[in-house]
Formats: sequence, structure tokens, C-alpha cells
Amino acid sequence: MSQLSFGFEVPEGHVEPDVPRARGKSRKKTAALPARSAPESVATAQDDAARMAQTLQTHPDYKVLRRLVPCLDYGAPPAGAVTQRVLILDTETTGLDARQEKIIELAMLAVDVDTATGLPVGRVEVYEDFEDPGKPIPPAIVQITGIDSSMVQGQSLNDARVNEMVARADLIVAHNAGFDRPFVEARLPVFADKAWACSFAGIDWKAQGTGSAKLEFLAHECGWFYDAHRAQVDCHALLQVLARPLPKDPHTGLARLIEAARNTRYKLRAVGAPFESKDKLKARGYRWDSDGRVWSTTLPSHQALQAEGAWLKEQVYSARAARVVIEALDSRVQFSVRPGLVSELPL
Repeated sequence: MSQLSFGFEVPEGHVEPDVPRARGKSRKKTAALPARSAPESVATAQDDAARMAQTLQTHPDYKVLRRLVPCLDYGAPPAGAVTQRVLILDTETTGLDARQEKIIELAMLAVDVDTATGLPVGRVEVYEDFEDPGKPIPPAIVQITGIDSSMVQGQSLNDARVNEMVARADLIVAHNAGFDRPFVEARLPVFADKAWACSFAGIDWKAQGTGSAKLEFLAHECGWFYDAHRAQVDCHALLQVLARPLPKDPHTGLARLIEAARNTRYKLRAVGAPFESKDKLKARGYRWDSDGRVWSTTLPSHQALQAEGAWLKEQVYSARAARVVIEALDSRVQFSVRPGLVSELPL
């Protein structure tokens, strides 16, 4: 089974075509210019483009985007560095529901992260494979990903390689872990007993001043563009976005996610909230669960949970006694379909 790769190599040299001269026109004899070799021509064009980009970048009316180039080696770690093994993961699937749909592509990047700086160090281990879902890939998915049924026919993930890489990881990161985690856990149980973090939900991108938490947008803010919706290049984009200091924080995204994975998140359900409080709850970021018929929100820490309880008592329950349901979600449970520890919080 062959591994997949993306071609980020410099293209073949371009050779100028012969242009036919117009008939009936007199021509002066000129000394023949030495032919420029193709590699030199490509290098010159690249230098010209780089100079133009540099000029535009210094102009206040322009912003330059450069094609994202994967980094496969971040250099040796500092002497005595303490590292954690982080696995960046992305999937492409036949649909949204992990109970009914299947993985068609899985990509992972494994890299050590210096816990003192939050920077990746050393070589990046790359894995990527297709998997035949056993049914036709819907046209909408083909349009989004470019993956059709002929590309995955007879293909399967390398279970042994995936298990080995996951076993060595201290933390798994996905940009929408609530989507990716149920899919990979259903396919390979090794993912279930690992700490997970979500770079979409685990970083407050709005507080960082970004207009969107979508990966393509975050990459654009860093000055990169790339061909999205293929698993490996999405992983490379995410790793490079998270390897930079956050816009309003000296720490990198990787450092913040490693820290977040140590904390327990809490899902709070505002049981029995009066109907007239729905606008307040919605404005505060609560979501309506139509099945449970309850407003709920997720909080990043125990301190945030206590503060939210005080707000609910004053603004929603009008200072009367109430009990809300909380679900404690540590990094080994959060973003999975498995429940956390459920209890009640008196207000």
C-alpha cells in the first residue's frame, strides 16, 4: 500500500517557445543570445516574484499571501529540553455522522514540542492513507475533497502504523476534535485512551482578535494560502498556525493546548431555566438542546464554572434556589461521544 504525498517541489523549468516571425518583414541580423537554462530561468522568475512580494508587503494597501510549504524538520531541541509528543490529526469522511459514515482519508503529523517554549522541535513524522468506505462517496464530498471512489478502491489504513504512532503520543490535536475523534475512535480503539485537545474550541480565537476560527482563515492571517480539504495539507497548515505566538498572547497555540489538556472542562445544563431567560442565555453563548429541552454551555475551568453559577443564579433564576447539571470532561473524554462524570451544582 503506497503512502500519499503532496507535491510542493519546485516545478519543472519553463522553456520559452519559438515564436514564428511575421512573413514579408525585413529582419536585421542579430547576434544569437546564449540560451538560458531552464533551472536558471525558474530561479530568476522566483527571485523576481520574491522581490515583487517584498515590495507589496511593505505597502500599506496590500497584503501578501504565500503558498504554505510544509516543514518536516524544526531543528534540534535545546539542551535539557522537556518535550511532549503531539499528534496533529485530520480526517476526510463520507459524511458528518460518525455512527453512519466512514473515514476515506486519515493524515497525522507527530512532532515533539518543547514545553518551555511551546515550539515544535526535531523531525516531523508523517502518515497518510486512503480507506475504502465500502460504499460510493457522495458527490458533495467528492466536490469538497477531490477524493472519488476510484481513488480509495481497495485501500485501507495501516492499522499497525497508526497504532504505533498514537501509542507514543502524549496529546492528540485536531481543529474540530468533536468531529474527528468519534470517527477515529470508531475505527481504531487506540484513540479512545488518549488526551485530546481541539484547536477550534480550545483557543478563544475571538478574544485573540481573529475574525474567524476556520483553519483557512487563520492560515491567511499568518500570510499563507494552501489547497484545503485534504487531510495532510490541513495538518501541515494547523501545525504551522499553532507553532506561532497567538495574536494577543506571547504563548504559541501549541503551548495553550498542552495547558488546556491538563484542565477539566465542564458542560453545564441550565435545568429548569425560565422561558423568558432564553434571550439572555442565547446572548451568553448557550445552545438549545432540543432533545434534552435544556440550554447548555461548555466552560474551560472550575473557576469559570463557579462564576457561571453565580451569573445564572442572579440573571436567570432570580436569586431563588436552583440546581444545574454539570458534566466534567477531562482530556481523555472531551470531544468524544462518551459521557463524563455527571453531578448537580446547587446555586
